[in-house]
Amino acid sequence: MSSVEAPRRLAGTTRPASERRGRGATANPDGRCEAARHELFDDGWEGGSEAPRLQTQVLPEQARTIITRNASPDISFDRSINPYRGCEHGCVYCFARPNHAYVGLSPGLDFETRLFTKPNAARLLTRELSAPGYRPAQIALGTATDPYQPIERSHRITREILEVLAAFQHPVAIVTKSNLVVRDIDILAEMARLRLVKVAVSVTTLDPVLARRMEPRAPHPERRLDAIRRLSAAGIPVMVMAAPVIPSLNDHEIEAILARARKAGAGEAHYVLLRLPHELDDLVGDWLSEHYPGRRRHVLSLVRQARGGKLYDAAYGERMTGAGPYAALIRDRVRLAKERLGYPSERLRLATDLFAVPPAPGDQMTLF
Repeated sequence: MSSVEAPRRLAGTTRPASERRGRGATANPDGRCEAARHELFDDGWEGGSEAPRLQTQVLPEQARTIITRNASPDISFDRSINPYRGCEHGCVYCFARPNHAYVGLSPGLDFETRLFTKPNAARLLTRELSAPGYRPAQIALGTATDPYQPIERSHRITREILEVLAAFQHPVAIVTKSNLVVRDIDILAEMARLRLVKVAVSVTTLDPVLARRMEPRAPHPERRLDAIRRLSAAGIPVMVMAAPVIPSLNDHEIEAILARARKAGAGEAHYVLLRLPHELDDLVGDWLSEHYPGRRRHVLSLVRQARGGKLYDAAYGERMTGAGPYAALIRDRVRLAKERLGYPSERLRLATDLFAVPPAPGDQMTLF
């Protein structure tokens, strides 16, 4: 028996390369919520013809609420907004992929090709912020899927949400890996003047080859650094997110990413260790088998070392950064790099005392 582990593939669900060109996931396995499992099977009737390339499908979703609440003790916000379900950026490592299983779709290729918009998001947000008894606190925009993914160019739902938040003078923290965010500098700069906004830009790698393979439809790393530069120049506070840190793949770039971002104007820095909940362990393992078969075993071994012997541990306080010697090494490297580069140790706190419900059209003005 060979001592070298053979690359493992997701049996029956790995799609032909010609079909998924420009996509991140290599397979389209059924979600964990499905009662049946399906496999691709060549019965010979196709005559060896190439499968057509996957096309992006976009459907509207009439959401009933738009602000999602959480009580997680290890994150800095208790409410968030996601204008879209699914994400065309196609980042193979995205921890939100398993959410697609809740709507009967695959966390694999479906997640990046079958997208849903929330066209009523701005109207719902106006209603929820206007509710009697609402108390403002920082809203995180784009926690599960990127609010500035490619379809935002035409749908503009994120911009509509920002217009509502600006009208209410409500604080918001944006997370994105797209330079499309600079389109909204006109809104963001005014909100920043009132200490109502900050933007976190994800820079996973500086290597364009690696970036194209693991986040195929996200902007080039240099464009993200340019977005940091332009946002900072406009007076908008920016955090760089070196996330996720993937053992033996991009972990050697931590210091370089933080240095480039600091030079571009980033005022804060943060990182997250690779997370592999639910179906993501098989999806990332399959991707490694195709693109980095010689590293697959080592990458997953280091992940297990940082996750108590498992591929994922959802324990609060450790799920973002892991535990054990490898996780401690990453944590120390980030801390030392931040100190050397002059990143502040405290995070910027946004204002909540300016919040006010604006008058609705047709409302009678008060005398005093």
